Amino acid sequence: MAQRLLRGFRAVKNLARRPEFKSTSQNFRFSTSYVSEMRKSAFEGNILRLIRNEIQYEHDHSPSFEPPPEFNSFKIDIRPGEQWIRLNRKFGENEDIKVEVTMFDGSAPIRKTDDSLEVRLHITLIVSVFKGENDQVLEFICSAWPDAINIRRVYTRDRGRIKYHPYPGPAFKELDDELQDSLYDFLEERGVDDSLAEFLHKYMKYKDKAEYLGWMGNLKSIFQDGQRNGTC
Repeated sequence: MAQRLLRGFRAVKNLARRPEFKSTSQNFRFSTSYVSEMRKSAFEGNILRLIRNEIQYEHDHSPSFEPPPEFNSFKIDIRPGEQWIRLNRKFGENEDIKVEVTMFDGSAPIRKTDDSLEVRLHITLIVSVFKGENDQVLEFICSAWPDAINIRRVYTRDRGRIKYHPYPGPAFKELDDELQDSLYDFLEERGVDDSLAEFLHKYMKYKDKAEYLGWMGNLKSIFQDGQRNGTC
């Protein structure tokens, strides 16, 4: 019986060595690989199609808005590919104003007169006031709503370095009412007012759409290159 099994094993071994058997095995592997590549190509082609459709939809439904390079004496640095922009201007002879503005970073529900709810989007502003050669910088942390600027905090810091744990001062609403009004007047005189908040909300809607389209465009390029090179 052992000899019979041994002869059977040798027969199978010899069969595997025959050219026609090897050819069939190689063809099977080639066929499996070819089908796998075809499925992969079709799957990635579908992703590419969906990306193109989404880009076209956004182009067709985006409100027209030509971003201006300036607004009320502020020069705008749009910071492509980043989640914020910077505004700069001079005030008087010795003041430089820098405003760093986030994209939409929050929201709040507002009840309308018909008792329905409306969502108001929120933007954060950091307003830095540099006065001549003074080593101290005055900074305001503000909330920009669609129709208003609200001061949240007021800081002072050294021009040359930022402390890791600076004393933040009291909450703005805890300050004397007259001092609060005076600080609002201080910002408004320098162009940080409700009209700036309204403009920034329009601008950030444009930037949000532009950044999204840029991101989708990068995805499209990756899948196009992958299909062209056969590596994606």
